[in-house]
Amino acid sequence: MTPDTAVVFASIILLLPMMYLLLAAPAFLLVRLDILPVARLLRAMFNGYFVTLAGAGVIATIAVAVTGHLALAIGIGLIAAFAASSRGWFLRQMDARISDRNVGDADAARRLRQLHWGGMLSNAIQLVVVVASIPYIAVAPA
Repeated sequence: MTPDTAVVFASIILLLPMMYLLLAAPAFLLVRLDILPVARLLRAMFNGYFVTLAGAGVIATIAVAVTGHLALAIGIGLIAAFAASSRGWFLRQMDARISDRNVGDADAARRLRQLHWGGMLSNAIQLVVVVASIPYIAVAPA
């Protein structure tokens, strides 16, 4: 496998969890988030996304670093680190909104929806950055 092939495969590995969330998360826009099982399912989806993205980022970082593209490996590592570090904050925020709803906070579902939109936006930005960088990082050496 040439280094360029490894870079493309690493990019694809990184894109898989991002594409999953891009396709799965909008379905939650069609349901009410004040239904406890729906809110818990949304939380579980984001938890799985963050864990999978961090794991895929570590695998992609190692694969790219082995081929000698250290700057790219650092960039992919930053995506993995962002996913791992933001997971705790994001899930704490979701838990707070879900528990707010349990004690009768009328705005909790609206705030959970805003968090949902923020998670989708963050994923979309990362996805655009990774997809836009593929032509630049997968160029065959001249």
